[in-house]
Amino acid sequence: MTAARPGPAFSVRDIPFSTFGSWFGISPVLAEKSYADDLHLVSHQNGMHAVLRLVPLEPAAGERSESRVTATPGLLTWTVPGGGHIGLAYASPDTVRLRGDGPALRIAAAAQRLTPFTGTYFFRDPVDEAYVFTSYETGCRYRVTVLSGAVHAVDGGQGLGAVDRGLTIGADAGGTWEAAIEEIDSARSPYTARSSFEEVVATAERDFTAFADAVAPWRSARTPAAELAAYVLWSATVAPAGLVTRPAVLMSKHWMDKVWSWDHCFNALALAPGSPALARDQFLLPFDHQEESGALPDSVTHSEVLRNFVKPPIHGWALGHLRGRLTQPLDDAQLADLYDKVRHWTDFWLTARRAPGSALPHYQHGNDSGWDNATAFDPERVVVTADLAAFLVLQLRELAALAKELGLTDDARAWRDRAERTQTALLDELWRGERFVTRGADSGETWSTSGLLDLMPIVLGEHLPEGVAKALAARIETHLTAHGLATEHPGSPHYRADGYWRGPIWAPATVLVEDGLRRAGHRRLADEISARFRALCESHGFAENFDALTGGGLRDRAYTWTAASYLLLAEAHELRHTG
Repeated sequence: MTAARPGPAFSVRDIPFSTFGSWFGISPVLAEKSYADDLHLVSHQNGMHAVLRLVPLEPAAGERSESRVTATPGLLTWTVPGGGHIGLAYASPDTVRLRGDGPALRIAAAAQRLTPFTGTYFFRDPVDEAYVFTSYETGCRYRVTVLSGAVHAVDGGQGLGAVDRGLTIGADAGGTWEAAIEEIDSARSPYTARSSFEEVVATAERDFTAFADAVAPWRSARTPAAELAAYVLWSATVAPAGLVTRPAVLMSKHWMDKVWSWDHCFNALALAPGSPALARDQFLLPFDHQEESGALPDSVTHSEVLRNFVKPPIHGWALGHLRGRLTQPLDDAQLADLYDKVRHWTDFWLTARRAPGSALPHYQHGNDSGWDNATAFDPERVVVTADLAAFLVLQLRELAALAKELGLTDDARAWRDRAERTQTALLDELWRGERFVTRGADSGETWSTSGLLDLMPIVLGEHLPEGVAKALAARIETHLTAHGLATEHPGSPHYRADGYWRGPIWAPATVLVEDGLRRAGHRRLADEISARFRALCESHGFAENFDALTGGGLRDRAYTWTAASYLLLAEAHELRHTG
């Protein structure tokens, strides 16, 4: 049995406290750039919704306490200056247990106003004497069962309109109290505690340790952020529900609570050796919503599939690496299924996104590329770009490899020929001696920028002519700050410290560039990029992106593809070190 260990400490202002499979977390983050003074139960069913406010009270005065919050993977603790603690731990993905040894806890509806279509209704259930909050926003109920201690106050029961709704749980001086909060549907058998609070904590710690041991068994003092990166992935995983057809690693259990159709590839790669079934689920989830045209959705979440944009075809690149990292080889049926899905996705780019007479496909907007506002899209938005062509070449090559394994000799030959013709067109039409250019799909005008997107064809690695790879590597090195690869050159007039894809460091660009450089033989530069990004995560966490000059984390601070990218680079570094 895996020994229980507390695991890494973290700030709940940066990373929500949650568990594998749960659709809710405990966090002060209520929305983008919105931080509450108190921790909330925040659900991600039907969107991101703060449902309950959790307020520790001073033991003597009974007033709100300015408590200190600490968290490890298995236990969240409020420490009250007036004395005592309140602990919270997950007993299951939909249930948390709480215990206090001095301070009471106020559990209140986050929304004060109840209308016929919004807000939270509160009542005491006469069947089991539990207290129930029903949320219009999530469509779920939140049942509070007092296991020991007493209910000191109840407000707003059955109240309508604007009223404070909630209850206060406490115990006599020197005593303890315990309670459970469940996220349920319409009804469930009365809650019964089958384990002590200590056993709940120990089980949660063992579950996380087992996950970390599986996905990062190689971790050492040289990779000090590996365990926290594993927690970010573990805690952001949700069970199948709504439109999420498989266990899914959301990008975050903050406001970026979706699976975008390229982000998932990096999570799949990081999970592959230690959790192969979960890795396959990550890769396949967007394909569960593939259109008849072959297009993948832009994003998938509990109650929404967006199709107004797509994401770049990095899936051939990802699948090639995924198949090499899976410890359980794919059988013929699985290979055939993947071949069909990726073929269909590739056909979309060759038909729906290729103008008549054009050898190369185009994006319709920066959002299609994943680099939403990159400077390559400033002159025009419907554009033929070198990164798209390069990704498509790798995808065509992967299709050729799959076809060969499946005995589809003619298909394999056709995909190889298509890959070679596409790469030839990329170099003939968009290479200008020292750099690639972007071309307007309608206007035919071309331009170059100081953005890293122009240099992304380095992903072709060993397939690039040596001179092209050398020129790209030289330009890439000029984007390398003390912390990593700036997505817009810091000397550019368009550079913005918090400019999304116009300056900040991003994990996916880092991994793709590092891999391409390494395969093209530019190992020194690849090593340096890896080292700086790993150091960035070790000092600044796993933010959505980072200030390229200061290293400070930007936007969502608990982003799973950043954690996954750290694990990929840290694992490779550790294996190179140990041989």
